[in-house]
Amino acid sequence: MMLCWDDYPMTNVLKIGGMSCQNCARHVREALQGVPGVDYAEVDLDSGVARVKGNGVALGAMVEAVAGAGYTAAPQQAGNPAKQSFLLSWKFNVIFSLGVAAPLMAMEYLFHPAMHGWFGWFSFALVLPVQALCGWRFYKGAWEQLLVRQSNMDTLVSLGSTTAFALSFYGLLMPGRVHQLYFAEAAMILGLISLGHYMEARAGERAAGALEQLMRLAPQKALRIGPHGAEESVPLDALRHGDRVILSPGDQAPADGVILDGESAVDESMLTGESAPVEKSAGGKIYTGTVNRDGRLIVKVTGLGEETALSRIIEVVRRAQGSRASIQRIGDKVSNIFVPIVVLIAIGAALAYGLHGGWETGIINAAAILIVACPCAMGLATPAAIMAGTNAAAKRGILVRDGESLEKCGTITAVLFDKTGTLSEGKPRVEKFIALDGGESEARALARALAMPSKHPYSLAVAASLAEVAPAEITGWREERGQGVSAQWRGAPLFMGSINALRERNIPLAALPEMQGTVLGLVAGGKLIAGLALADPLKPRAADVVKRLRDSGLRLYLVSGDAATAVKPLAAAAGIAPENVFAEVKPEEKAGIVQRLQSERQRVAFVGDGINDAPALAQADLGIAVTQASDIAREAADILLLKADIEAIPQALGICRATLRTIKQNLFWAFFYNAAAIPLAATGILPPVACAAAMAVSDLFVIGNSLRLLL
Repeated sequence: MMLCWDDYPMTNVLKIGGMSCQNCARHVREALQGVPGVDYAEVDLDSGVARVKGNGVALGAMVEAVAGAGYTAAPQQAGNPAKQSFLLSWKFNVIFSLGVAAPLMAMEYLFHPAMHGWFGWFSFALVLPVQALCGWRFYKGAWEQLLVRQSNMDTLVSLGSTTAFALSFYGLLMPGRVHQLYFAEAAMILGLISLGHYMEARAGERAAGALEQLMRLAPQKALRIGPHGAEESVPLDALRHGDRVILSPGDQAPADGVILDGESAVDESMLTGESAPVEKSAGGKIYTGTVNRDGRLIVKVTGLGEETALSRIIEVVRRAQGSRASIQRIGDKVSNIFVPIVVLIAIGAALAYGLHGGWETGIINAAAILIVACPCAMGLATPAAIMAGTNAAAKRGILVRDGESLEKCGTITAVLFDKTGTLSEGKPRVEKFIALDGGESEARALARALAMPSKHPYSLAVAASLAEVAPAEITGWREERGQGVSAQWRGAPLFMGSINALRERNIPLAALPEMQGTVLGLVAGGKLIAGLALADPLKPRAADVVKRLRDSGLRLYLVSGDAATAVKPLAAAAGIAPENVFAEVKPEEKAGIVQRLQSERQRVAFVGDGINDAPALAQADLGIAVTQASDIAREAADILLLKADIEAIPQALGICRATLRTIKQNLFWAFFYNAAAIPLAATGILPPVACAAAMAVSDLFVIGNSLRLLL
């Protein structure tokens, strides 16, 4: 289960200043990801901390990039992020501002005190600290953006709240010039927008729940066997490579390792989503966080810390959450030009009313426009959905590389399966061994000698079926990719491989009887001396998976290097049409099959697991690697299935499609909301307080819609 996607050696932890919303966190993340050498960056709004991974990344370059985006950055000791003080938290903003605004508004609307008398000065005295303490985060963010000639939602909130407060103070000093004072409304604006941020942060914490669950899987201590055989409980950081640890029933594995002694069923559901425990014995692999169910195991530690499969999975999820889909550029472009346009609209509304004698109404409506038009929902639309979608996938043992991989799923029209280990079980067995012209014992000894050094599934099957046979003495053994295995025996060439490989070598096949399944031939000195028939049964749920994919409107194809006599019966059992089967295909030709389908305007997802599948996985519009895939195949894939069954494929495609659909819904809502709300604010239908509430509701709608993916 080793993963290659995120094998990065260096982590930098930075303290970020000036962020007020997830949109700000996105800007910081994108600025850091633009630094040469950065592989990916993640930014936590709640703690104000950024984690950056990459090779040879200069600290100064990162700080400069963040400053260029309008924020501050400074190094912080990794692993000990400082939490914000309560006075600087959104929770304090909510309690203080609403605690002041709500009583003032209740007194104002219930008792109708004289606005320009003692009540006006009383309101001013209470709201001034609110503007200073609760508004500070917005003012600071707006000022830092102004310094780099940019603007964001802090700009709009600061202008809107300050406009209401300044107009009220002017009216307090010049009685009769302003009919209504808006001190309570100014405080309420800050309170409601802070409430939106607070709820957004809490919702974000829930969206990150799967990642947190993964991080909590590793136990804090391990039972280690000392040099003299004594058992001792030690903290995880005391473990070293080669240490022996004991796993009793119910224990969680503290590290990756190999079983030295014992047998047990191991629950790997936390990593793979598979509910059924996996039987393990000596030589089997153990992964951090998995649970030993019923036997006592002695395990040799082979992976610690960031080397473990669990850590690499966590990094994959983090990387996906910090990524972006190309559809996000729509929201980015709109957000970048939106603020200046909104400011111009607000100025225009104020002038339109003011020139007709309604300066007070014009200024208040302008403040409402500034507040209601905050583009935060647009910035949240994509990252919120990606975070929820990747977490939902991770809970089910599906790792998604990034946001673009999620997006690709929405365009897939065809799925091309590799056969061995994907649709089939990948555990072939020899059904028949036929020796030609006698000499069966010698042929069996030669076949076993050729098969033993190879790790190919067919070689393993041959070696297992001839386990009782003493191997012949051969020399010069080598494996010929996609062909077979060869060696020298008594000075003559020896070869065992596929029928196609035999034809390419001009080996006469007339003596070979007709056999079902995958047929291998054994050749000695240029003469065919034996034939072997192998069967690789269909996975139990493969036919159901194919049906579900076909019912969803996808075209299904099967490709294999095996003979048509083996591939077509399996395809028929799975429910794939004969005309969609590609048999006797060389490994290097699989990518060409993908290209052929793409030339027919198909958007192809390729599902494979072997080293020879890597080119096809990379060529496909979407590459899906299954659980036992090689490291190279994993590196080329967009989606990695940790489950042992391909039943996860419809799940993976379904989650990705649902995530893309949610992104589109979020963007539509954000655009529609702003388009509808600005005219209402400009005409006075929505007062500033209602606009503040509407803006908070808009953000929460986007978050809530995204969280549905976790259900």
